[in-house]
Amino acid sequence: MKKSRRILAMAGVVLLLGLYLITLVLACLGKDFFPMFMASLFSTLAIPVLIWLYGMVYRWLKRDSSPESDL
Repeated sequence: MKKSRRILAMAGVVLLLGLYLITLVLACLGKDFFPMFMASLFSTLAIPVLIWLYGMVYRWLKRDSSPESDL
């Protein structure tokens, strides 16, 4: 379990660093690439927030489905 979580965390770090790099490159290319820049900027902000929300909801659901909560 720990190894798979570590691999997923590293994949997330690589994905976010790639998004940051793409956002920087698109910002430097000029206004011809403005729609792609805005999509990349949105993804750079939205993906970490969604990952955090999914983790929070998972912990919340996992806690409620524990056998101790049935007592």
